[in-house]
Amino acid sequence: MTTSIDEFSGADGVKVNYSDSRLSDQEIWIRPHGLLHQTGTQLQDTKCFDTNEYTAFFKTDGDFRFDIFAASFFLLSRYEEYQPHEKDEYGRFPSSDSLAHKEAFLHLPVIDLWIRDLTSIACSKFPSAAFARPSFEFLPTYDIDMAWSFKHKGFWRNLGGMLRSLSKGKIQELRERARVLTGSHVDPFDAFDWLNHLHEHYSLNPYYFFLVARRRASLDKNISPTNEAMQQLIRDHAKKYKVGIHPSWMSGDNESMLKEEISTLSLLINKPIIESRQHYIRFNLPHGYRRLIKAGIKIDFSMGYGDANGFRASTCMPFYWYDLEKEVSTELLLFPFCFMEANAFYENKISADEALAEMRRLHRVVKSVNGHFIMIWHNTFLGTDKLYAGWKEIYEQFIKEAAG
Repeated sequence: MTTSIDEFSGADGVKVNYSDSRLSDQEIWIRPHGLLHQTGTQLQDTKCFDTNEYTAFFKTDGDFRFDIFAASFFLLSRYEEYQPHEKDEYGRFPSSDSLAHKEAFLHLPVIDLWIRDLTSIACSKFPSAAFARPSFEFLPTYDIDMAWSFKHKGFWRNLGGMLRSLSKGKIQELRERARVLTGSHVDPFDAFDWLNHLHEHYSLNPYYFFLVARRRASLDKNISPTNEAMQQLIRDHAKKYKVGIHPSWMSGDNESMLKEEISTLSLLINKPIIESRQHYIRFNLPHGYRRLIKAGIKIDFSMGYGDANGFRASTCMPFYWYDLEKEVSTELLLFPFCFMEANAFYENKISADEALAEMRRLHRVVKSVNGHFIMIWHNTFLGTDKLYAGWKEIYEQFIKEAAG
């Protein structure tokens, strides 16, 4: 990179001219939009248009029809999330407010598609140039909000559950709880052995994110981390797989609680905890990521929406978070996910078969750009709970297709 015209003109290899004037025919000229020369945030004109069958914005003239650098920065930095917007019921930036949703490209990692087009132009202008190609990665990840439905909850929680079932006339649920607690039936949320066999068969190396809140709340209903069975479950998984923290809902506004939960998990597995994913995908910029950095987190898997599937930052590649308010790059590495079964089930209200089709579509486009296909599943969907009938089967089918 240089600001010297003489040095640029005399250089060999691929040359990209990012300025207001063309310098020669032996370059790729991209005229700046202006965003990257600004500081802070302001309202931007993001009028979109189609190019090579994909959506783009920040249109300029030059060898590329738009300022790919400014447009990519706008999406990766989550610039729009710093603008005034209405929060959803969980206090999050809603997908419906995003440019990707409004312009119908949420289902595409458009930055990676733009880069592919730019690389194609570079290859045609500089035939001898060689470009390193990333490798496709398939990474299943799991959020363990509640390891068991009935087991290991203690006498009072189970008694309360029985009374609720009785008062609502849910006799079958009452019977199932009794069978599980007496050991004659497997807990409906217990999919851990099945998942272990699946991972071993297809040589998968997933991530598990455990919720270890010490204080119960309406959205933090995990098995207590002081429970011996829960501790053993976490230790067993830490021996085989990568384990990260799933910060509780309550810790979202409480730095000391976040650090306490990280410490709890670290002590359980005798390893430092550097990976995380937010419970309910609850975070706001920039403070959510700043808290993670302050707590020692190096890698986060929360970049996606908790109300829709797709590409929140319009990429399927890992990238380092840029603190737009402070105008500094950070060492927090973000791994974006594009599919969560809870979005399909609770938000989109689609069937298991429709969710399978959605996973296939997303998988195809990620593979086409050699990106990281990261999805989120919960053990609750993969057990025997009748509410999620059919979801375990489509998950196994997808794993067979993607990793077989």
